[in-house]
Amino acid sequence: MLLNAVYLVAFVLLLPWVAWRKFSGGRPVAAPWMRFTGGIPALPRREPGVARIWLHGVSVGEVQLLSVLAAEIRRQADAAGRQVECVASSSTTTGLEVAAKRFGAEKSFPCPLDFTWAVNRVLDRVRPDLLVLGELELWPNLLARVHARDIPIVVANARMSEASTRGYGRIRPLVRRMLGKVSLVIARSQEDADRFASFMPPGGGDLAVTGSMKFDGVKGDRLALEVTRLRHLAGFREDDVVFLAGSTQAPEEQLALDAFAAAATRHPHLRLVIVPRHVERAAEIAALLDRSGMRWQLRSRLGTPEAPLPADPLARVLLVDTTGELGWWWGTAAIAFVGGSLDGKRGGQNMLEPAAYGAAVAFGPHTRNFRDEVRRLLAADAAVVVADGTALTAFVRACLETDGFAASLGRRAADLVASQRGSTAATATAILQRLPATGPTTVPAAPLVAKTEPFRQ
Repeated sequence: MLLNAVYLVAFVLLLPWVAWRKFSGGRPVAAPWMRFTGGIPALPRREPGVARIWLHGVSVGEVQLLSVLAAEIRRQADAAGRQVECVASSSTTTGLEVAAKRFGAEKSFPCPLDFTWAVNRVLDRVRPDLLVLGELELWPNLLARVHARDIPIVVANARMSEASTRGYGRIRPLVRRMLGKVSLVIARSQEDADRFASFMPPGGGDLAVTGSMKFDGVKGDRLALEVTRLRHLAGFREDDVVFLAGSTQAPEEQLALDAFAAAATRHPHLRLVIVPRHVERAAEIAALLDRSGMRWQLRSRLGTPEAPLPADPLARVLLVDTTGELGWWWGTAAIAFVGGSLDGKRGGQNMLEPAAYGAAVAFGPHTRNFRDEVRRLLAADAAVVVADGTALTAFVRACLETDGFAASLGRRAADLVASQRGSTAATATAILQRLPATGPTTVPAAPLVAKTEPFRQ
């Protein structure tokens, strides 16, 4: 009750900010009233014998990753003679949009705020047999209410950064109580696993290390129908060289534009694609492009891949103002810059997506969200760290003017991603082993993941 009271005070104090987000033209808070009350739409009725797994991801990246995991869960369940359906929740507007596309609108919903009544109401409507939390999304009331109903809780692709470890250390008793309700933590690296273990109570849940699911969650086929359609939609020709700056934050769009402008005259086949992290910044970036004097076009004005409108043949810059397509746009790129990595505030975005396609990949020095993935890429000489705009311009020039540089860098990146795949299958196996039986057939008990002894100090 005390925690609910604290939350309620915080909720009331934040209402002006929620209203400002809604009416300022920026990214609104996702379904605040629905999440406060737990009044989500009714989910489809389950058939007898069908187990339901609730997967939760905070935003776009986590939801996309969990959709890949859900497909593998269904594949393994079908092979074992089990009937499983997956539903998904998210905490952001963009995450909910992707969840609706990947899982279906009727099987996706806003995650409740961490009020007891909201969590209970959602549990009554979803009625899950197991809850999967992506990466590190721990809330006291959510964990307590799910655990009280004897529903197993799994944290998948679990990560705990140094900063999170320090922060959790200041509230160690609360963190210990929360993690004591988790049945299984599936860590993406041994380093993450050790950090989780330091917070677990004696005799707590189990721990497995499978590697990062992000290596499985990326696509990598340049001949995929979706990639081919986007190339056609944008009017890219065979001899065009696409430089794509993706998941960008200010001022990274300006730096990418500067790098493009520095090379555009000498390389007339160079094209620039900008995909901002937050689509609501499109108007801001459009104004920047207008000031540059360059000819450019908006992705939304090109129609859809199924009903394309003619691309401007003279426009060499494309601003993507739609959501959910970046994973395919990376497949059009020969040169890639991954944003959210230059200012030290965001911790980077997923650089494995362009790497899987064999693009020449660069990103800034601030990539704490992908520490293990970056370590592997750099160890394989499969990516380049650029410290600032000047370094980004030099990188683009090297890709265009140094024989074999971009091709070799991209080949090593694609090879590395291919060599690291497989953790999603192991994660799905571990999850299905935790799923209560709903019929006579169960997943074989032999685990496919490395399992430790119970958590220890």
